[in-house]
Amino acid sequence: MEIEPEKFHSSRDEVSSETAYHCSACHDDEEWSCANPIRGRAKSRSLSASPALGSTKEFRRTRSLHGPCPVTTFGPKACMLQNPKTIMHIQDPASQRLTWNKPPKSVLVIKKIRDASLLQPFKELCVYLTEENNMIVYVEKKVLEDPAIAHDENFGPVKKKFCTFSEDYDDISNQIDFIICLGGDGTLLYASSLFQGSVPPVMAFHLGSLGFLTPFNFENFQSQVTQVIEGNAALVLRSRLKVRVVKEHREKKMIQNGIEENGMVPTSLEKEVGKQIMQYQVLNEVVVDRGPSSYLSNVDVYLDGHLITTVQGDGVIVSTPTGSTAYAAAAGASMIHPNVPAIMITPICPHSLSFRPIVVPAGVELKITLSPDARNTAWVSFDGRKRQEICHGDSISITTSCYPLPSICFRDPVSDWFESLAECLHWNVRKKQNNFAVEEEEF
Repeated sequence: MEIEPEKFHSSRDEVSSETAYHCSACHDDEEWSCANPIRGRAKSRSLSASPALGSTKEFRRTRSLHGPCPVTTFGPKACMLQNPKTIMHIQDPASQRLTWNKPPKSVLVIKKIRDASLLQPFKELCVYLTEENNMIVYVEKKVLEDPAIAHDENFGPVKKKFCTFSEDYDDISNQIDFIICLGGDGTLLYASSLFQGSVPPVMAFHLGSLGFLTPFNFENFQSQVTQVIEGNAALVLRSRLKVRVVKEHREKKMIQNGIEENGMVPTSLEKEVGKQIMQYQVLNEVVVDRGPSSYLSNVDVYLDGHLITTVQGDGVIVSTPTGSTAYAAAAGASMIHPNVPAIMITPICPHSLSFRPIVVPAGVELKITLSPDARNTAWVSFDGRKRQEICHGDSISITTSCYPLPSICFRDPVSDWFESLAECLHWNVRKKQNNFAVEEEEF
C-alpha cells in the first residue's frame, strides 16, 4: 500500500502548498489534509468532516467504517502484506443491500413438509408469483405429492406451471434467482443444503416453531415479495463452513451367514482400496459426538496443522456465527452476530471445568480426528443431517466457505438480530426491579 500525495485546493486561510493524502487501498474512501505530515494516526479519524482550526488535521469521511480494513497502513512506512488469496472483507452491515443485474424470473419455494397449516400460505404465494408476477416457480416433487395439493382441482392450473426437482438428483443451482422459505429455521437450513456453491438470496417467512432465522410474517407477503423483486431489501451474509470428510475404505467385518458385526446385511463384500472424500456446506454447525457409546469421546482438534487440544467429553461443536444461537448456545457458548467473521469451538459436557468455548478467526482450517487411544469411534452430523461414523484414520477438515448464504432482512442486520434474541430466545428478559419510593421532605 502506498500513500499517494495529490494536489489540494486550499481555502483562503490555508497555504496553497498544502497537500492531501489518501490511502489507495481504501479506494479513495478517506481523505485528509495537513500542513505538516504527522506521524501515527490522526486523532480525528472517527469524526465527520468539520473545518479544522489552526494546524489541526482536517478529515473527511465519505462512508462509515464499522470494521478494520483488510488492507491498511500502520504509521508512515508499515503496511499489511497483500495476499492474493484473501477472500473475505469486512463491510459495514448497513451497506449490504440487494440489487439485481437482471430482473429475477425464477424462484424456489420451499415448504415445510408434513405441515397442514402451510398448505394455504403455500397456495396463495404460488398463485401470486405465477399469475401476478409471471415468475417461474420451482418446487420439490415430494411437496406436490401431498394429497391436499394433488387432489385440489382449483390449484391444478397453477400446479401445471411448476418446475419440479428432487433432492440429491437434480442440480438447480444455476436456475434459481432467489428462494422463499415457508416454515421455521430448519427450512432455511434445508435450503442451504441444496446449494453447495453460490446461494441465491433467501427470503424466509416465519411459519414454524422458533423462527430465529425467519424475520418475515406472512400477513403482508405481497408487498414484501414485491420489494425483493424490485431489489429494495437489506442483506445479511451468513457465513457457512466448508467441510471435507476423508474416510478410509475398510474391509467388511463378517460373522456367520454373511452378516456384519452391527447386524446389517452388507451391500458389497469386496475390499475397496483408497479413500472416500465427501464435502458439505454447513450453515449452523458441525457436531462430533460419542454416538451410542457410553464412553467419553476422545477427538484431537488441530488448527492450521497444530494440535490445540483433545476433547474428552460428549463431543465438540464447530459452529458459524449463525449457529452460535443454536446448539452452541445450548452448550454454553456466546452468541455472535452473523456479520462477525469467526468460527466457534464449543465442547459438549467436557470432562474439564476449564474447557471453555473459544472463538477463532474465520479462514483458519480446523481438523478433527479420532485420538489414537480412543476407546470408541465418534459420530459426526452437519446441520443435523448426513450423520455418519468416524473411525481411526478418518478426518474432518473445516474452514470458512467462500459461499455465504445471503439472507434478506426485514429491517436491517442489526435490528433483526436483536429482535430475534428478544422474541425467540427471551434474551435478558426479566422482571424489572422496583424503584425507590420518593418521600416528600417535611419542613
